[in-house]
Amino acid sequence: MRFPPWRRPPRNREEDLSVIIGERVPGILHLTHNDLDAVGCDAIHRMRYGDITTIFCSVGKFPGILEFISHYPGNGDMLSITDLGFQPGVEPVLGVLRNKKWKVEWRDHHRWQDEEKSAVEARCDLLHVDVGTCATGICARDLQEGDPAAAEVARVVCDYDLWKHEDPRSAVLGLVLQRRKNREYVRDRLVEGVFSDVRIESEYREIRGEMEAAMDRSIRRALIRGNRYRIAFAPLYGYPSETAARMRSTLKTDIEVLVSPGGRFSLRSVPPISHRIAREFSGGGHPHASGGSFPFSFWERIRFRITGRARYFDRFVQLAESLP
Repeated sequence: MRFPPWRRPPRNREEDLSVIIGERVPGILHLTHNDLDAVGCDAIHRMRYGDITTIFCSVGKFPGILEFISHYPGNGDMLSITDLGFQPGVEPVLGVLRNKKWKVEWRDHHRWQDEEKSAVEARCDLLHVDVGTCATGICARDLQEGDPAAAEVARVVCDYDLWKHEDPRSAVLGLVLQRRKNREYVRDRLVEGVFSDVRIESEYREIRGEMEAAMDRSIRRALIRGNRYRIAFAPLYGYPSETAARMRSTLKTDIEVLVSPGGRFSLRSVPPISHRIAREFSGGGHPHASGGSFPFSFWERIRFRITGRARYFDRFVQLAESLP
């Protein structure tokens, strides 16, 4: 089975995957998400293994990148997958990876169905799914058990990723990592046990100003729908988690759907149904925070840019309000 072309990774001008994979550091190839939790996972891996090769990717690009990797011989190296949930079609690709002599370990904290776990466990060397913590927490326990530095990284990351908001360091790091250029820098500081420095604080202040303007812009264009739940649909101008939180506080909403121009959306919900809704739109995630995609046509993208409306909103509302 091959993934359709629109799910394969596009050519990346900054990171040529063929070079990354073909010239990887022998030992560990780490495939992970692209947020603070993913950066925390990578920091824990480097605490354990030293220099490794890392690919950060979005949820949407994950299946295509996984297939891309399967074209390369593993030579006994480990492919460690973290903070990325199950997606339909990965099973045969995992079989190819095993035949190509990759050792595959997968650690995740999203919700999996029992049949999904069984299918992946049969094709992986290790599968560890734990919805009670963040992915960094799983990595810290598995790879650096008893290490206080790793445990501290996991505490800070989980505070942000699980929406606890009890440690102010996590809010700063989460916001700083809205800029891709900061990933490796923050990761290297976490490896050192450093959670803040002059550069991190400077980035935070600059991004905070941009974020305030972006949040206000989304809230001004919000469309409120629903009867059972108060659901807000709005264009996303960046900072999805922070915008959703501000929107919930300002508009008293139960569900926030922040939509990018191409149709991808970030979803937050008070009722624990976010992941169930996202699955119906080619996505997934957690009960209270997920993501998916509306398959906008060319003209639907234009209409959404102009009006902030899309025909998929009706289906979304009907689905959300029908769930028990």
